[in-house]
Amino acid sequence: MTQTAAVASERPSPETAGDNARAWLDANLPQTLREDILQEREPSIAELSEWESKLHKAGIIGATWPKQYGGGDLGLRAHLDISREIGRTPMPESVNSIGKELAGPIILAVGNERQKAEYLPAILEMRNIWCQGFSEPNAGSDLAGLRTRAEKTGDGWVINGQKIWTSGASKSSHCLLLARTGSVEDRHRGLVLFAVDTSLPGVDIREIKSIDGARHFCEVFFNDVVVPEADMLGSPDQGWAAATRVLSIERATNRMHRAWRFENQLQHLVSACAENPATRRLVEHDYARPLAEVAVNIELLKGHVETLVGSLIDGNEIGPRGSLPKMFWSEAHQDFSKLALEIVSRFPPDMSDPLRAVKRRMEDIYIKARAETIYAGTTEIQLGIIAKRILKLNWER
Repeated sequence: MTQTAAVASERPSPETAGDNARAWLDANLPQTLREDILQEREPSIAELSEWESKLHKAGIIGATWPKQYGGGDLGLRAHLDISREIGRTPMPESVNSIGKELAGPIILAVGNERQKAEYLPAILEMRNIWCQGFSEPNAGSDLAGLRTRAEKTGDGWVINGQKIWTSGASKSSHCLLLARTGSVEDRHRGLVLFAVDTSLPGVDIREIKSIDGARHFCEVFFNDVVVPEADMLGSPDQGWAAATRVLSIERATNRMHRAWRFENQLQHLVSACAENPATRRLVEHDYARPLAEVAVNIELLKGHVETLVGSLIDGNEIGPRGSLPKMFWSEAHQDFSKLALEIVSRFPPDMSDPLRAVKRRMEDIYIKARAETIYAGTTEIQLGIIAKRILKLNWER
């Protein structure tokens, strides 16, 4: 039996997936990775990769992927049960979320057998980390306006162009790249997806320093990069359909743990404040009503996610409905981050370590939430999708 098959055979059944995930996470999350206690330093990429590799071996990551590619083959109901436990656990976000939540599903959908066998186990085992080369300086949410060119040659495809806001590109081994074979006027036609090795000659990755001093975002330049024909995902005319599938997946089910992570953040804020008379008064009197409204929003978000999963299990497509939980989460979570920052800014100077921990966490959430209404399609784009494709309105911005 291969190592991949041996790991897969040890994984839980769909009926016990959530319970097993909870027990394993409670027993194995290192103190140094907990986001609800005060940490002396940020964990390294190596530490986070090791943790995610352990999550895969425990059957917590890759639950819905086929067993022959290292997955659990458990189905969406088990995926939802596991996602609840991932969300309720105060652990770091994945450093390979693009690989696991975007590149992997696309490779499963349009990749050939060689690509699936090569890329998918490497993603789950954290041997490859991926980034997403979609947005460009003048083509962010409007992907159909992208200008990065792919020209067919005898050696494969030659790529020229620029991508921007490419999350995690500097630590990635591969890029899920969307490029154009025709003119910009072709819009949705002539778009092609590639699995690009970021170590190829001509790939120039430059980190962008954000307002909090982090260097998570990058701009990526492609200067006569030769990508082998074997690394094209699907056909040259399949790029737009595959890209929109990526975005519908990203907006709906792949990050459904967010609803329960949101709940964990709210509970952390309230419970930490309750330990001190001064801060307890803040949450019990000054902010009781807005915090209750946050709790309502969290329950509504859970309902969005659970409804979509039920619809998928019944055999329906996500389609434009994927915009509903993405938009609702990003707006509600951004509002929560502003409220949380206001509360922690009123903490006493001589606060305890538990209060320092929640203050630092809420400040970090606030900074990161600024982009949540932008990535995976802005709020304005989501409203347009809902108006046109769900309400069937002839809506113009």
